[in-house]
Amino acid sequence: MRLDQDVRTLTAELVDIASESGNEKPLADAVEAALTRLGHLTVDRDGSNVVARTHLGRPERVVVAGHLDTVPIAGNVPSRIDGDRLYGCGTTDMKSGVAVQLKLALLTEPNRDLTLVFYDCEEVEAARNGLGMLVREHPDWVRGDFAVLMEPTDGEIEGGCQGTMRAEVRTTGVRAHSARSWLGVNAVHRAAEILNRLLAYEPRKPVVDGLAYHEGLNAVRIDGGHAGNVIPDECVVTVNYRFAPDRTEAEAAGFLAEFFAGFDVRITDSAPGARPGLDHPIASAFAAIVGGPPQAKVAWTDVARFSALGVPAVNYGPGNPEVAHKRDEYVELAKIVEAERVMTSWLT
Repeated sequence: MRLDQDVRTLTAELVDIASESGNEKPLADAVEAALTRLGHLTVDRDGSNVVARTHLGRPERVVVAGHLDTVPIAGNVPSRIDGDRLYGCGTTDMKSGVAVQLKLALLTEPNRDLTLVFYDCEEVEAARNGLGMLVREHPDWVRGDFAVLMEPTDGEIEGGCQGTMRAEVRTTGVRAHSARSWLGVNAVHRAAEILNRLLAYEPRKPVVDGLAYHEGLNAVRIDGGHAGNVIPDECVVTVNYRFAPDRTEAEAAGFLAEFFAGFDVRITDSAPGARPGLDHPIASAFAAIVGGPPQAKVAWTDVARFSALGVPAVNYGPGNPEVAHKRDEYVELAKIVEAERVMTSWLT
């Protein structure tokens, strides 16, 4: 892999190296080899996670991070160019962003010390996430004063991220034969109150550090019943709460307990949000070069992992998130070039 080639060609080469979650090693090998050939970087690796750093004694350090993995390939590798678009698995999410990262590795005299993080298993369960592992096992590798996660944002800055929480809201009843239903209590019917509360829910839309977030609370699964002739004695409604970063996980859990008062509520999964951090001087300089008003990230991303380290972070990348994971996923070639220009200008 040659890092001195055009960023659009480099993106296509990255797409053509299959790297579905859990199978990133060939791509990680290629990234490590390309970075190791550059004498001005130190390169560390753990598994399929590769970190490259400058050590120039600059007063500030910027971290630029991106994941190597993609969702399963759907007949969309190798890549192909059609007009002004590059099609293929991971073009948007997020090998175009990774290509921009790799181009930044060529900067021998950036105006800030630079850390480039390439990690695995972002598209699967959080326990396997490579950035999470690096934060736990090698926090010194990924610390900095400010971080940019090259997630697809269509060339806009998206600040922070919302937290996410899943909970099981449970009702109980009394099992009975459905022919004599009056001898039992139907737990599924009792779940109607849970659904009615969700229907009446009005989402918070708080402004956090100048960005407007939009919360969400939704049923995503219902489980109940045993057989076609049995009154069910238990029903579980799984809900997903997307909460703005002005709430902690404890506050989010407290809200769910209050909202579903009278029901058994059990939290099954949780990840905190991250405040935008756009008031940091480095972030202000970055926003000035990108141009346009920053937007709130109304999803969860790995910027939260940087926030846990006390590192303010934003999302910025060349791809359009609306086409991520699709069979006809693509990235606009001009967006890749623009992202390289923005990042290079900011760091020089």
